[in-house]
Amino acid sequence: MALKTCLLLSAGLVSLCSGHDSDYVKSLPQNARQMFTESMTWMDDYHDSSAGYLYNFGGASALRYETRSSAWYALGLLARNSGDDVSEAEKIITNIIAGQYKEPADQWFGDYQQEPEEPYVGSTNYPPKIYGSFDPNWRGFIGTTFVMAIEEFGHLLSNGTKDLVLESLRNATIGDSYRVGGVDDDNLYSSYSNPAIMRAFVSGWTGRQLGDKNMTDAGETYAGEIIDLFNMHQTLSEFNSGTYTGVSLFGLTLWSKYLPADSVMTENGPKMLRATWDAVAQLWHPGMKNMAGPWDRAYGYDMNKYVSLMALWFWTILGKDKSSLIAKPQAMSHVADYAWAPLFSILSSFHSSLLPENITCRLSSFRQERTFSAQAYYPPYDLVPRNISTWLSTNLTIGAESYEETVIGGPSTSQTSFNPAVVQWLVDGKDVGFISLYPTETALAAQVAPGTLNLTYPKGNSSSIFTFVVSTNKKQRTVSGWEDVTGLKVGVSGNANLTYGLEFAGQYGGKGSLIRDFEFWNFTYSMPDGFEGVPNLVLEFESV
Repeated sequence: MALKTCLLLSAGLVSLCSGHDSDYVKSLPQNARQMFTESMTWMDDYHDSSAGYLYNFGGASALRYETRSSAWYALGLLARNSGDDVSEAEKIITNIIAGQYKEPADQWFGDYQQEPEEPYVGSTNYPPKIYGSFDPNWRGFIGTTFVMAIEEFGHLLSNGTKDLVLESLRNATIGDSYRVGGVDDDNLYSSYSNPAIMRAFVSGWTGRQLGDKNMTDAGETYAGEIIDLFNMHQTLSEFNSGTYTGVSLFGLTLWSKYLPADSVMTENGPKMLRATWDAVAQLWHPGMKNMAGPWDRAYGYDMNKYVSLMALWFWTILGKDKSSLIAKPQAMSHVADYAWAPLFSILSSFHSSLLPENITCRLSSFRQERTFSAQAYYPPYDLVPRNISTWLSTNLTIGAESYEETVIGGPSTSQTSFNPAVVQWLVDGKDVGFISLYPTETALAAQVAPGTLNLTYPKGNSSSIFTFVVSTNKKQRTVSGWEDVTGLKVGVSGNANLTYGLEFAGQYGGKGSLIRDFEFWNFTYSMPDGFEGVPNLVLEFESV
């Protein structure tokens, strides 16, 4: 593909036509306009105008409403500006602000209700639980959306609504300042990339709007901490996440677009965004439509089966058919993130202007077998920087990271989302198989070479295990051993007991439970009786 063609695709210069869209929507690049229109049509079906909210996308929610997606939908309504869209958007925005927590003494001050039906946090029978009864990151998710509403569509909003939004942003910013990593169960450090980037932005933007120098300076100072961490290795601390890299790129786009030239965020946002995309371009496998591992935080094992935010960015750059989304993303797992689409669509033109040169060509087709290496650092959970190594070939990828951490499961303390070693392969040239090491140790030394994954537990002992989550396949539904794993030949050696345990985790049965909606086979190796030494397991792979 010629460079000129790639640049045209990236810019999305061809427009789709629709008589019902506003001039603003018609002005969006082709791919972004398609994503905007399809996502808004989907959300229209969940909109309850009488309540001024969207219904929760989860089928098990018994027609309860959901706050965050309602905010995103409201921004889309302002962009579409057809019929009563603006009045509906204002209704949603005022409802959300009415449900914002406004008692300064509360830890959750300035945060937003997760649903309008829930009791007041901290009231009798509804005790405060971070990431339970309240999610402090929603200040950032909703706050950034409100900033975009003012910046892009302030001319459509009444003065009263704009005043409400600014007051809401003031409260959200002050509430976010209560967050200190390690205090009151909070985990917001400057290394927690996606909410940290949003926090710095909302504080810096709101402080300038209100003429509050302390608030502005707080945003700039916090951004400086994020930048210093990034500059250590030119990587986000929260590295290679199909979901959260997408949020960080969103936040860096806001840094770059909506703040003045004298902001440290305006200065550094574009550089950080380009460096992040450079890493993504090396890890993205167009044939598999997946980002090769390892993944710091993942909501699934195959991006073709769950909605990832990176897939939305890929849609804006490459087109829907080359992203990892199916024709109807609303059928995929983790569908709630599809509601981000209007925000990414609105930002797409500016975002594309910041991308590295020739990025469309690099993402469009698999170029050559290659090895990627990087480091990332997430204090205070990382005792040393993580060393990342990934090998990619036409039909097989292997990626792993060496780490020494204070907790099992990475900084999110989640064994189900931290994937420190990942193998993916093409089955019959189409479907994607996967193997992921389920983390059970605080330290891992991993070596990746073509076709080989070498895993060692430096702090392991006789009770250590190596346990792997392995994909199911329609072609071989019943698995009795590695020989039944479709499309891949697996050889295993090392000082572990090579007689492994095998279990199935399924929707309707088996010994284990689903992980992130995925069914899987679980292969587990334990150490021999009386073992002394350092546990080691070597896996060799060949796609067949």
